[in-house]
Amino acid sequence: MDFKDWRQRPKQPDNNTTDQEYPSTNKFAGRRYRDYIEEQISEAQARGEFDNLRGMGKPLNLDSDLYAGDKALGYSLLKSNGFVPKEIELAKEIRTEFERIEAKLAKLRHQGASLRARRVPPFASEKRVFNAAVKKAAAEYEGTLRELNRKILTLNLMTPAAMHQPMFEVEKLVQSL
Repeated sequence: MDFKDWRQRPKQPDNNTTDQEYPSTNKFAGRRYRDYIEEQISEAQARGEFDNLRGMGKPLNLDSDLYAGDKALGYSLLKSNGFVPKEIELAKEIRTEFERIEAKLAKLRHQGASLRARRVPPFASEKRVFNAAVKKAAAEYEGTLRELNRKILTLNLMTPAAMHQPMFEVEKLVQSL
């Protein structure tokens, strides 16, 4: 029995046939595999095979946390049941408390600007009330910042470095009032 090498093209008969009658068995000759795949995808798109797919036109669900690692399943269970991890809850608490105290100071700054912008200068009693409110707000601001720094330190101890938050510079922020 003769050995046949199936990898080679079949021999062409002698009756003047061309390569068109015997196509190449290698679809990828001279092309990269990726080009062939992209060609197949574009042909399928032209035929309309990707129309009316489930979820078409809707945003992708990218809720998976790449940095969760071993805890990913636990985090997804917590999220689906309305709970969050302690560190996320603490970070949110820090953020909302800082926003609350900043809003309070912004309101006080607005009140001071409106007192200074009046045509009639403020009365002595209005000045005393405003100055007392500023002192009280400054003391509360300092206390809140120190408490937030304590929470930030706790957060930084329990989270990876990527989630660390910088500490507030209390003296600098209080003096900027």
